This record gives sequence, structure tokens and C-alpha cells, in this order.
Amino acid sequence: MNEEPLMQIFINACLVNNFVLAYFLGICPFLGVSGKIDTATKMGGAVTFVMLISSVAAFGIHALLVTIDALFLQLISYIVVIASTVQLVEMIIKKLSSALFKALGIFLPLITTNCAILGLALFQTNKGYDLIQSVLYALGAGAGFSLALVLIAGLREQLDLAEVPDVIKGTVLTLIVAGILSLAFMGFSGLGSN
Repeated sequence: MNEEPLMQIFINACLVNNFVLAYFLGICPFLGVSGKIDTATKMGGAVTFVMLISSVAAFGIHALLVTIDALFLQLISYIVVIASTVQLVEMIIKKLSSALFKALGIFLPLITTNCAILGLALFQTNKGYDLIQSVLYALGAGAGFSLALVLIAGLREQLDLAEVPDVIKGTVLTLIVAGILSLAFMGFSGLGSN
């Protein structure tokens, strides 16, 4: 059992060890869906929801696998749960908001292969978090993922209005800005310590 304070778990997952800007996990939606703030916000919400459900399921799966002494099934079990959760989210979004479903396009099924979600399940297990800590870790990771998406989307919307050389327009400029944003998040590294 990990004795890390709950607020520290949340802050670490959200700011200090941001999944996108520190671990570089989940780069596909970070670069692909971050063109508009509205779409980035909704994608961040969908990823956060999937992270939360996957985190709780991973906690339960890990406890079950420890009980039956079958930890070798851990990775495949996490992948199955994540894929099922994404399918559930996809059906809900399609039913509730077809416009959002169309806006997210191919990136919604790509949540299934989003390494940030699998990383979350594996990291929480390796850190020995209990259920409450796992939920806070998932919420912090989701909030950090959403924050990174919204920040880069806002910056990209502003950059569309700026005069930049043709050589660095598009993906090149997005990667440069993402690198600078990642460096900025390194400033939070003192927050996560006791």
C-alpha cells in the first residue's frame, strides 16, 4: 500500500508527471484533436472518463489476479477492459451527440490504443495504489491530459492568426510549441515533493 497523500497524487498526475507533457503518452490525440478548443475539451472529457473507468477496473482486475495467482494475465486483461470501455463511450457519444461523434471522427476509436490509458493502469498498479488513490490518480491524469489538450488547442488557434514562416507552419510549429509547453510544465516539478 502506498502512503502518498491524496492531494499529492492528484497534483503529480495532473501537473508534475503530466501524461502528455512529461511521459509523452497519448500524443496521437494531442496532435490530432487539438485544432479547436471545443473539440479538445470534449476529447479530454472522453479520455478522462475512460481513464476513470479503466482505473477502477484495473484495480479490481489486479486484486482478482493476485488472488488467483495469475498476474501474467494482467496486461491482456487491462487491454480488454480499456477496449470495452472505449466502445461504451463511443456508443454513448454517438447516441447523445452525433455532432460530437462526427467531430471526434477517427480519434474516438483511437482512445482504445491510447497508451496513456494503458500507462495509467500499469503505473497505478506498480505504485501500489488503493482504490481511492487509483481514482484520484485517474482524475488527475485525466485533468492533466485535458489541460494539455486545451492549452495546445488554444495556442494552435492563436497561431493560425499569426504570421509564421511557411517552413514551420502546421505540424512542425505544433511540435515546437508542444516542446515549449513541456518545458513550461517542468516548472511544476517542485510541487510533487513532500
